[in-house]
Amino acid sequence: MKSTQIIVAGAGPVGTVTAYRLASMGFDVMLCEAGPNCAVDLRASTFHPPTLEMLDELGMADELIERGLKAPIYHFRERATGEVVEFDLSELEGKEKFPYRLQCEQHVLASMVAEKLNNHPKAEVKFSHRVVHFEQTEDGVEVALEGPFAIEKVKAKYLVAADGGNSIIRKWLGVEFEGFTYPEKFLTLSTKVELKDYIDNLAYVSYVSDPKEWMVLLRVPSVWRILVPASEDQPDDYLLSDEKKNQVFRDLIGREDVETEHRTIYRVHQRVAKKFNHGRVCLVGDACHMNNPLGGFGMNSGIHDGWNLADKIKLNLTEGHDDANFELYDAQRRPVTHSFIQAQTMQNKKLLEHSPEENHAMRLQEMHDICNDDEKRLAFLRRQAMFTSLEEANKIK
Repeated sequence: MKSTQIIVAGAGPVGTVTAYRLASMGFDVMLCEAGPNCAVDLRASTFHPPTLEMLDELGMADELIERGLKAPIYHFRERATGEVVEFDLSELEGKEKFPYRLQCEQHVLASMVAEKLNNHPKAEVKFSHRVVHFEQTEDGVEVALEGPFAIEKVKAKYLVAADGGNSIIRKWLGVEFEGFTYPEKFLTLSTKVELKDYIDNLAYVSYVSDPKEWMVLLRVPSVWRILVPASEDQPDDYLLSDEKKNQVFRDLIGREDVETEHRTIYRVHQRVAKKFNHGRVCLVGDACHMNNPLGGFGMNSGIHDGWNLADKIKLNLTEGHDDANFELYDAQRRPVTHSFIQAQTMQNKKLLEHSPEENHAMRLQEMHDICNDDEKRLAFLRRQAMFTSLEEANKIK
């Protein structure tokens, strides 16, 4: 039976970065991915400052920054009035190395890191190989990988599940995935039309509040992405139709003749696994927590999971296995997922929805109060940039 020290399942940004950090620590890593390559996924496109610091430690930040757009400013906008509450991460200049968000599609990072792993002496990348089963032993994990033509068995010390919200590893473990799924669907449209030509003072990251159809406008190097909610009773065929596309752009910029590069529907969940560590198997990223996209926390928090877990795996491989190290991983990352990532994304969604109307006016005033108070504004910037969640996690010993 083939062997390695760590198997990482899933070659998205979370899995690739986790695998690369472990390889850079000097450990043998096998990265397995069910698909033939790193999937082109439109969901995540924001890299927060602490994540850029982690990538910088791996020597990757500069290359990613060259391929993305720096976005220090982000807006909360009232669609009907054009009123803007502006936040500017440039205030962290001199305090933090990367005082901005980076706007870049997640698949750019995943493909870049996978290529580096493919050339790394301590790593092996196996596309078109998915974990279909595993069994924990006294000193490791025996994993069954389904390839194009056969089932291959590999023995490892540890298995890291970065295989997404439908994680088969989480399902085999029987872990409860507590939470809920939003009743509405989410529709993402992308276009090369420059929205700044139609909307004054438009930031690269704009959360647009509206009682009828709130939206998120995000700029990445190649396109503008527009995220809108849709009633669950609206058929997918309609949501992907020109009629719906025309309505969105007519209401947004007064034009219907807009060409789109992508039209994607997906469901959004707020769920957290009841436990992140299970013997020698640990869950990271969407495999253990999912949230709505308002704030750009999902991918980033998953990378933070993998970064934290890599430290615990290093301890176990160099000083001898100790379950307490993985218990600490769970104790540090799971509460923060509940108290920050879940709470903040739900709060961001409520701000955009106008529901109920009287609460929206109160929440909007709170945003103005934060923006106009130097101390509150700095704390808000650090919380939204995910510095605070990392600091809170690291307090747990």
